[in-house]
Amino acid sequence: MATLPNALPKLAADPTGRTLGLGLPPGKVIGTLLWHADTAATPAGWAALGEARAAGLVPLLLDFGSQGGPEGWELMPGETSYPGDHDPEEVLAEYWEDLADDDWPGLASVPEATDADPDAVAAELAAHLLTDGTWLKEPRLALVPARRSADIAAAIGWSGPVNHEGDVARLCAVLRSWEDRFGVRVVALTFDQLIVSVATPPTTADAARAVAAEHYAFCPDNVDQSGFPTSDAYAEQLVGREIWSFWWD
Repeated sequence: MATLPNALPKLAADPTGRTLGLGLPPGKVIGTLLWHADTAATPAGWAALGEARAAGLVPLLLDFGSQGGPEGWELMPGETSYPGDHDPEEVLAEYWEDLADDDWPGLASVPEATDADPDAVAAELAAHLLTDGTWLKEPRLALVPARRSADIAAAIGWSGPVNHEGDVARLCAVLRSWEDRFGVRVVALTFDQLIVSVATPPTTADAARAVAAEHYAFCPDNVDQSGFPTSDAYAEQLVGREIWSFWWD
């Protein structure tokens, strides 16, 4: 695996980002892990970060709410492996074996192709999260050096799912698979919550049930503590849904 060039040292030297072709608000670089803005995010700010991908930086919303910012999140980049070293179905099947009594049902099928642009859907979700006011308490813009949005959690050593999985790169391998099959993009992280956009969500009840099985293996708290009376009820709300969120206790 070739090492990904890290543009964060350039941001540390030039906080405006002009040397990278960016115009960034005042912010802070945390080591070689990420850059984040000092002030609240806006939809226009997210749109402006789209150019950062050319510099190997992936946009993200970070919530500086009740748990504070990433400086206090116990990030553990040294404890993570590389997402590409893990097979997503093997990861999910292993989780499933520990959680369920029946056999692993296998990966959900790839939905029919649509004209939806995953990055555009991500931008729409970011705008919703920033204006809705219920999902994030104090969102700020961030940039993470990563090959793709699915790798963000591994790149920063995010420890949100630590009670379920100690090596978040294994979950990132699943996110890569969801990127490929469902047009998923990681849009926001809090201390213990992951929010993704979904460009091609399941469109039938059967397809949604297959996706729900993956969700359960990926994040059992999502189903066990969701408030839905049955797994089928959880699956029903996934039909056509362009936002998936995951929370680990």
